[in-house]
Amino acid sequence: MSDALVIIPTYNEKENIEAIIEATFSQKKTFHILIVDDNSPDGTGSLVQLLMEKFPNQLFLESRAKKNGLGKAYIHGFKWALKRGYDYIIEMDADFSHNPKDLILLYEECKKDGADVTIGSRYSKGVNVVNWPMKRVLLSYFASRYVRLITRLPVFDATAGFVCWRKEVLETIKLDKIKFVGYAFQIEMKFKAWKHKFNIKEVSVIFTDRTLGESKMSSNIISEALFGVIKMKLKGLPK
Repeated sequence: MSDALVIIPTYNEKENIEAIIEATFSQKKTFHILIVDDNSPDGTGSLVQLLMEKFPNQLFLESRAKKNGLGKAYIHGFKWALKRGYDYIIEMDADFSHNPKDLILLYEECKKDGADVTIGSRYSKGVNVVNWPMKRVLLSYFASRYVRLITRLPVFDATAGFVCWRKEVLETIKLDKIKFVGYAFQIEMKFKAWKHKFNIKEVSVIFTDRTLGESKMSSNIISEALFGVIKMKLKGLPK
């Protein structure tokens, strides 16, 4: 039994899923993996089922009926993890934008150095982004500056999706009251953890844009993030 679970939400990630699973299981630290698949039409879920035979009791699959948002996929995974007693729960993308080699950095910052939340940060030490067009780099960077300015959340990369949570944080936050589903979900989770006075630390990582598959970025996701932070500031959001 591992004390750490990596949650990877998927929708049409057939090109990446086997490689990201293999890379995660090749790390020196033993991690378990939960794939939360939103009924991918490309057969991602079926491929994971085959891989579960190779990695019994390490690789798990939760299949949802339809594509219903990144935030809800993670909340589904968080609840699954808490029921099974994992102490550390890590969010990670399937497309190698997050390097599995950095998992140990996030884990040890919580396990050994006392953080309650560890963020794999693109912006805590300059701008560490590879293969993104400049327009997207600027959008992401200034979105995090915007969040910091509006909410006073002391985090350089508020929209980061590479995060390690102590189980106590997820047990404290009322997951059923999380309002947002896209980038704003990432902001809201960090904001609520901060409001509960949990210790949040950032670890500098290099973010590399996907080489296979299609990005899930959309104008609706960007709009939710921009206007969502204003709602959080004005309403404070119930904890």
